[in-house]
Amino acid sequence: MAQAGAISAGNGFDWNSLTKHLAKGEYALGLGVMALVMMLIIPIPPFLLDFLLAISITLSVLILMTALLIQKPLEFSAFPTVLLLATLLRLALNIATTRLILAHGHEGPEAAGNIIQAFGNFVMSGNFVIGVVVFIILIIVNFVVVTKGSGRIAEVAARFTLDAMPGKQMAIDADLSAGIINEDEARKRRKELEGESNFFGAMDGASKFVRGDAMAGILITFINVIGGMIIGVAQQGLPFEEAASSYTLLTVGDGIVSQIPALIVSVAAGMLVSKAGVDGAADKAIGKQLFTNPQGLAMASGMALFAGLLPGMPLIPFFGLAAAAGYGAYRGFLKRRDVEVEEVAEQAAAQRAKPIPEPPIQESLAVDEIKIELGFGLLGFINETSGRKLTDQVKAVRRQVATEFGFVVPQVRIIDNLELASEEYRILIKEVVAGRGKLRPQLHLAMDASGAAGNLPGEKVNEPVFGLPAVWVDDTMKETAAIQGYTVVDAATVLTTHFTELVKENMAELLTFASVKQLIEDLPKAQAGLVQDITPGQITVSGIQRILQNLLRERISIRDFGTILEAIAEATSASTDLLSVGEHVRARLARQLCNANLDASGALPIIALSPVWEQAFAEALVGVGADRQLALEPSRLHQFVSDLRNAFERASQMGDSPVLLTSSGVRPYVRSLVERFRPQTIVMSQNEIHPKARLRSAGAV
Repeated sequence: MAQAGAISAGNGFDWNSLTKHLAKGEYALGLGVMALVMMLIIPIPPFLLDFLLAISITLSVLILMTALLIQKPLEFSAFPTVLLLATLLRLALNIATTRLILAHGHEGPEAAGNIIQAFGNFVMSGNFVIGVVVFIILIIVNFVVVTKGSGRIAEVAARFTLDAMPGKQMAIDADLSAGIINEDEARKRRKELEGESNFFGAMDGASKFVRGDAMAGILITFINVIGGMIIGVAQQGLPFEEAASSYTLLTVGDGIVSQIPALIVSVAAGMLVSKAGVDGAADKAIGKQLFTNPQGLAMASGMALFAGLLPGMPLIPFFGLAAAAGYGAYRGFLKRRDVEVEEVAEQAAAQRAKPIPEPPIQESLAVDEIKIELGFGLLGFINETSGRKLTDQVKAVRRQVATEFGFVVPQVRIIDNLELASEEYRILIKEVVAGRGKLRPQLHLAMDASGAAGNLPGEKVNEPVFGLPAVWVDDTMKETAAIQGYTVVDAATVLTTHFTELVKENMAELLTFASVKQLIEDLPKAQAGLVQDITPGQITVSGIQRILQNLLRERISIRDFGTILEAIAEATSASTDLLSVGEHVRARLARQLCNANLDASGALPIIALSPVWEQAFAEALVGVGADRQLALEPSRLHQFVSDLRNAFERASQMGDSPVLLTSSGVRPYVRSLVERFRPQTIVMSQNEIHPKARLRSAGAV
């Protein structure tokens, strides 16, 4: 023995090395395929055939379980190859069993092995007609339903995958260019995309194996039955009935044994190609998507209960299913509620844990154009339910001012201010307090506008807008106050009125450069061309803003913006002095100015400036052009103020609200003086009197 070992070593032949090479996967697979081919030629004894049939059935179950449990179809990319080998194994076994059936079928049911005999006896129960029917049904299910459907899915998936490849490639390149993924991730995605395309293409072709296997099973079974009966009757001398029974039993048993693994593999192929777009194992995906919807389970429970109540229907099955589905729906609703509560709690916890972001420093530079600050006791105005909200009233004021003056009031910010008293409010214009007051939210303010109203019990105050004497009264005193001559309004209206008056007083400051640009952009196309003609050659946009501010300062509407621009174009062609341009604009708006100050009879009441004061103002003007100023002596100034007050008080006693009429040369300077002590007085020049206006003298200064 030692000598033989030495000789073996001397010859250089190593049996251990050969065994290791043969045990490798590629050699084992090659030998297995060659064995399948040899099975098509070499007869197989019944005991070995039983073993190979058991392998076929077990392999088909393994393929189905693998297809069910994988997360993605690409995890079983070897399925087309496995399908080919499984099909080849079944065909080889079919040929081997055919050889045994035809050669030894006359010997009895055990001629083709125990598995085929057991399947034949179990399925047919001694009646070969039952076996034939069951076999045909298996063929129909496999060939018509499962195989055809999975083949169509594979075909469509392969086509769509191929059509989508360019777009997916571009998406990968775009993510790579944007830096979302790196080169390794891009290479991995491209490889997955290529594998997906190859897989579905191979599945499209592999589905033909399943279809061909089903057709081969039909033909082989038909051949076995016909051939077996011919051999049994003609060669073996068996009676026709005995030959038909024996050979049919073996053939149908063989067909069922081969069709059951084929059906299992077909189902696995269908599961695999229909899994596209579903993440996770099939049981998890189906359970999550089918049995976790409580609405669907509740409806299914109701339908099962209704079906069980129909006449003739068995109660127990339907009631059992209704109870199970109803319980699942109940658990689903409870779980959904718990999830919602948990999500709300998590969001609240995340909000509490989230650090409060510090606002950028640049926000400190922002200035609110208009702001209303409310004390804690007045916050009900914002959430008013019984009447109009303060926000709605502010919107109405902005719309009213836009309609009356052609000026869009900036957005108003309404906030609470804990530094204020509970019932106090403030109105700020560009962060500067323009007005403030105190309100009684549950009371009404009764104002004595004439000064002749009776005595009314209540909290006596001065109305914050015009300083009139007023009394805060409750709802029970409203009618009494109205009968005694008081004007009664609620607290929110007091605030809104105060806000309206402050807006009108500060319209000139609120008309910003951006507002003027917006007015110009909103002009009709024809008038927009006029703006392009005069800017910036004759006047700048800031110059137009200055003229509009002067008009708003005297509460003159700029709604007729087109006429104003035409007047500016006319005046700037001869002079660049904004004061004289503004006076020319006022002259063009003569109809509007006169109409705004008519009395009830349709006449324009005027108090004319006497020639003496006209000359005094003209002589007091010093400087040239835009530098011209009024330099009136203090004594003369006091005298003018006294004369003006006396004249307007006499007119007021007569029930008139006249305008002060001056010459065009001194009007701006008279107005700048009058607005300091009597801002409500309208000062017009003789050029601003429309030719058709009917004048009525109310005195002279």
